[in-house]
Amino acid sequence: MRLNSLPPLPAVALAMLSIQGGAVFAKMLFPQVGPTGATALRAGLGFLLLLALFRPNLRALGRADWLAIVPYGVVLGLMNLVFYQALARLPLGLAVTLEFVGPLGVALLLSRRAIDFVWVALAALGIALIAPHSTVTASTVDPLGVALALLAGVFWGAYILLGSVVGRRVPGVTGVTAGLLIASVISVPLGVAHAGAALLSLPVLAAGLGVAVLSAALPFSLEMSALRRLPARTFGIMMSVEPAFGALSGLIFLHEHLTLTQWLAMLCVIVASAGVQLTQNRTDVPVTA
Repeated sequence: MRLNSLPPLPAVALAMLSIQGGAVFAKMLFPQVGPTGATALRAGLGFLLLLALFRPNLRALGRADWLAIVPYGVVLGLMNLVFYQALARLPLGLAVTLEFVGPLGVALLLSRRAIDFVWVALAALGIALIAPHSTVTASTVDPLGVALALLAGVFWGAYILLGSVVGRRVPGVTGVTAGLLIASVISVPLGVAHAGAALLSLPVLAAGLGVAVLSAALPFSLEMSALRRLPARTFGIMMSVEPAFGALSGLIFLHEHLTLTQWLAMLCVIVASAGVQLTQNRTDVPVTA
């Protein structure tokens, strides 16, 4: 079955599964190449895959286009680097939940409605339940991991804002591919410095290709297909459950068990994100990258 022939709702669900599957593969690579090496493989191989699959004409981009793309690509690279560092210290579900406050914060910041205070409070409750100072989670949650996941969320929020600028200037996949090129310029040298020749071993390259396919080429294709046929609000509501997909992927593939309090924290963030989407005006910025 061609990806474009999938109904939009299953396409979005499959995209979320793919992204979390890519995170699982990346985390499995950490013992061999570390988070920095895994980030380099994701960005570098992801760029090459998009270049081969979509053949965007990067040479046609002008100076003004690159002035928009460069900061977008820098933020993309930093977001992935920081998130993988957080993922090395936290269960996948918690890392995704904490990172998700970035896009949620963008939507709330740009909306400014009374009902949004409810969603802010609910999201804050979720973060408080995960935070290491909680007596329930203090022994299981790494404070540095929490800080890194929240920082990745800040970069995700910036990625959304900068990505909207790139999307208006550069149509189709060209802007994303160019952004991944910039992200690769940042992350690949760091990955080589950290992991060295280990990045070139056949098993690592094979796993890295899996990360690139699952984290970049496949979900991007599925989301592009779905967005052509789905309202942005519906797409955003569906994407709100991504933390749950992350938690389930971590449980099934990485045997990462969460406490009842951590599941409740995740539910708070999911409901807050879905609530923003359900109550937003059509002119509001969606909670998706």
